[in-house]
Amino acid sequence: MPASRPLRADARRNREALLSAARQAFLGGDTDAHVEDIARSAGVAVGTLYRHFETREALIEEVYRKEVDDLCAAPAELLAQHPPEEALRRFLLLLVEHAAVGKGMSVVLESIMATDSPVFDEARARMADALSRLLEAGAAAGTVRGDVTGPTLLRALGGICGMRATEGWLTEARQITALLFDGLRHGAARAA
Repeated sequence: MPASRPLRADARRNREALLSAARQAFLGGDTDAHVEDIARSAGVAVGTLYRHFETREALIEEVYRKEVDDLCAAPAELLAQHPPEEALRRFLLLLVEHAAVGKGMSVVLESIMATDSPVFDEARARMADALSRLLEAGAAAGTVRGDVTGPTLLRALGGICGMRATEGWLTEARQITALLFDGLRHGAARAA
């Protein structure tokens, strides 16, 4: 596949406006948002939407990818600002918040779950890699146990965030995540 040319500035602005409008609609609970409504909200014609995204599902995928991109950029920033264990704690909470975002998008995401889209596998792999970087940094600092992998920790968080349908789940998920984080630190204290 040949490399695509970079978008012109106006096309890039239109694409970002479309992604922002779609994100607001989907996260705001408007799971039936039509492409015409999204285009209108972005201030562009529906033809412009289709030039950037062939289908509504392609738009949904890209909104989700952008959420994952933003999420997976956080570890580097967190490690630059905080000690490794604090960076890990904050990222765990960001993952819980991501699940809350996913709850808002869950209905629209269902439309791409039945396709061959690799978006979910890619997202899981990227999140597990981000967790691995943080765990390795914490283990190197001696503040986090070194026997837990990013994929394992992501599975644990998946179990926690799987409670999304339960009333008050977010508060409970944060509490359970704090317990999980304490367990990651406790193992490091015994090894010291």
